[in-house]
Amino acid sequence: MSRQILLFLLLSVPIFAQEKNPNRDFYEVFYGYGTLLRHNTNISHLVGAHPEIITLSFNRKTFGEKLWQRQFNYPDWGVSFQYLDFRTEDLGRNYSALAFYNFYFLKRKLRLQFAQGISYNSNPFDLESNPKNIAYGNHLLSATTFALLYTQPKIFKDFGLNIGMSLVHQSNGSLKAPNTGTNVFVLTVGMSYDPSDTGKVEYIEIEDEKVKEPVRWNFAVRGGINSSDYFNLGQHPFLVLSGYADKRLTYLSTVQLGAEVFFAEYLREEIRYVSVAFPNRNIDPDTDYKRIGLFAGHEFRIGDLGIVTQLGYYVYYPYQNESRLYSRVGGKYYFNKKWFGALSIKSHGANAEAIELGFGVRI
Repeated sequence: MSRQILLFLLLSVPIFAQEKNPNRDFYEVFYGYGTLLRHNTNISHLVGAHPEIITLSFNRKTFGEKLWQRQFNYPDWGVSFQYLDFRTEDLGRNYSALAFYNFYFLKRKLRLQFAQGISYNSNPFDLESNPKNIAYGNHLLSATTFALLYTQPKIFKDFGLNIGMSLVHQSNGSLKAPNTGTNVFVLTVGMSYDPSDTGKVEYIEIEDEKVKEPVRWNFAVRGGINSSDYFNLGQHPFLVLSGYADKRLTYLSTVQLGAEVFFAEYLREEIRYVSVAFPNRNIDPDTDYKRIGLFAGHEFRIGDLGIVTQLGYYVYYPYQNESRLYSRVGGKYYFNKKWFGALSIKSHGANAEAIELGFGVRI
């Protein structure tokens, strides 16, 4: 849901912060064969050929030097390049740069990967040259991948095997209409190359102290540009002001409760357009475009990075263009104990409304 030049940078920060160690790094290449999911009936004409994906990745292991590494069972992190060929000229090809984490289960044989980054589409929507590509309204997209892999390192010398499946989502977060986005389900096989001597490295095991924090107050400002689902209404700025309380339950888990007000200029333009174009809807052109929402949320902490999920409800919603329920998924990076930056996707169901770039304070 691109969800996201900043989130890509947030996830990439550790890559340049760790000390180099030849026992940490390994490399992988994957081939995937997939199916474009019909998540929206409007893209039925695009579903047909089976996409192919090639992924190259650099991985770095962790061994418990930091608390979050021990809490998450010593995950890997790294960067990858992904080439996605939809095998249809209407959708073209996507080139993605991603940052990721690998989380391990079942004696480190089962791996869950979360990757986030940016993508470039070779053939976006154009009213004259490519009107069928309603999935992407512009070249630059956000890219998200979830993968579940069975991994067997060092089957033959330094070479290992990975097999599994993944879900690849790409869209521009309503930065420019149209934007149905795409979801591709992929079966994948890969090979790893790990030159490290695993016998010389041991995981650090330290009993961690319990976290003790009072309720904290947070204030955040988010903004960006987005557009209406109606064509040719232009791109407009938006602003979100949020205030919420949070309680950190553990080093990994924080719960949130708050309120926020939305100022979306694209809604002002949409209200004026709908009032004229669809008179049977009886929309007053002076209808207030602002909205007020209440939300509850959760945040997973991975060191200085927070993964946020929130569910909200509009208590003030004078112009109803979507459901009163909304959601937010995104990342936060804590510069210190007080200040943080954020990047998130705000959605109504499967329809992304905006990519939000913001900053805030926790006191």
